[in-house]
Amino acid sequence: MGERKHPDLENKRLDLTKVNISGFNLVGFKLKGFNFAGANLTEANLEEADLTEADLTEAKLTKAKLTKADLTEAKLTLANLTGANLILANLTGADLKGAYLKGAYLMRANLTGADLTVADLIGANLIGANLIGAKLFRANLTGANLFRANLTGANLYQADLTGAKLYEADLTGADLTRAYLTGAKLTGADLTVADLTGVFVTVAKLYEADLTGVLVTEADLEGAILTGAIMPDGSIHD
Repeated sequence: MGERKHPDLENKRLDLTKVNISGFNLVGFKLKGFNFAGANLTEANLEEADLTEADLTEAKLTKAKLTKADLTEAKLTLANLTGANLILANLTGADLKGAYLKGAYLMRANLTGADLTVADLIGANLIGANLIGAKLFRANLTGANLFRANLTGANLYQADLTGAKLYEADLTGADLTRAYLTGAKLTGADLTVADLTGVFVTVAKLYEADLTGVLVTEADLEGAILTGAIMPDGSIHD
């Protein structure tokens, strides 16, 4: 489907609640503070658009193009971003509670301080993403790719990381209390002073991972593959 022409929207801070602008071309538009709550933006092109503080609560953004878009402090609660392209997007401080991001492309996106509580990130691509201080409480990251992602200080309490790829990810000081890491791949990950209390790590791969100062018991790590890992006491696991 070709992109549809956009209406005259720029700089007007319009209330576009529940409007249907699916497929529209809004590349580079200044839409700061706009109200798109419940709007249909399916496959819309919003590359490099300014959506700072915009309200996109429950908006439909399936397969939308948001490459390099600025969504700083935007409200995306329960928004549907399934398969959306958010490569290099700025989502600093964005509210993504309960958002649907299944299969979304978030490579090198900035999610510093974003709230992704109970968000659906199944199979999402977060390679190199910045998630410093992000809230991922009970988020579903099953099969997500977090290669070299920065999760320093992130809250992953009870998050589901089953089968997730966390190669060389930075989880320094992250809260992984009661998180599910079954089958997760954490080769070379930095878990320095992270909290892994009650974590589920059956067949999780922690080859050469740094567990220095981690809050964890031997029972918590039972079933994990720890070859070459730096253990909490500083020793190297056989």
